[in-house]
Amino acid sequence: MNSVGVNLYLVGFPGTGKSTVGRQVAKQLNFEFFDSDHEIERLLGKSVADIFTQDGELVFRDWERRYIDREHPVHGSVVACGGGLAIMDGMLEKLRSKGVVLCFHASLETIIDRTARGVHRPLMQSGDGREKRIRELYRRREEAYSRAGTMILTDYRPLLEITLHVLRVYRCEAAKWILQHLWARRVCRHGLDMACSAGKQTQVGKVFPGVRTLVVLSVNYWS
Repeated sequence: MNSVGVNLYLVGFPGTGKSTVGRQVAKQLNFEFFDSDHEIERLLGKSVADIFTQDGELVFRDWERRYIDREHPVHGSVVACGGGLAIMDGMLEKLRSKGVVLCFHASLETIIDRTARGVHRPLMQSGDGREKRIRELYRRREEAYSRAGTMILTDYRPLLEITLHVLRVYRCEAAKWILQHLWARRVCRHGLDMACSAGKQTQVGKVFPGVRTLVVLSVNYWS
């Protein structure tokens, strides 16, 4: 796999394994890996906790939007998104326009355990009522996560197993993304009725308005 490919965005609640798995997936794809929280820290020169304390959550959310808009490569990237990034209005649609979106999921008990020692998550800091805060935050975000993308369960599974699962799903979803985005623009721009190449013939009337038939290029490109 070369370095130019459809971006992969990993969303989900903190503690579901987005960064841990994302690094392994990026290595297998020969992609660059980015953690949106860490990248914002690098750009601003301060921790997420300090941004929340000194500037406020709204400033941090604005930087999350900016990061997705223009602060990372548009190809060949795996991005582990902060837990609240995909919850903001319009962000899921923006992520989907830029690449494949997968949502990581783990049980509340697993999340509470995995985040117990974290100091860089302002909304999940230790102290009185921590578990209650996490449960409430999870409840508020659960519906949005449920429609974010293909769900990847990370409870009680070895890292290698999860990584291979993500790679399989990504390759399938990336092929669909190419059909819906890159080829659609190319075919419709030239007003063609048919895009021809060796491969499987697919009806795409709903995806390509005015296009009767598309012959898919190599469906194994991403394997």
